[in-house]
Amino acid sequence: MINFEEELKKFHPSLEVEDAEEAIYNQDLTDMADLLVKMIKESGVDVNGQ
Repeated sequence: MINFEEELKKFHPSLEVEDAEEAIYNQDLTDMADLLVKMIKESGVDVNGQ
């Protein structure tokens, strides 16, 4: 039977996963909130009610 505790002790994440994680987190990605703000600014709508 598999001894999961022993197997977990031997586990080492692959460098590829760590490199990919770093690359993903270091990118400044545009999200939906950024897109909505840009669309509102471009439309000329005054969101402050003035």
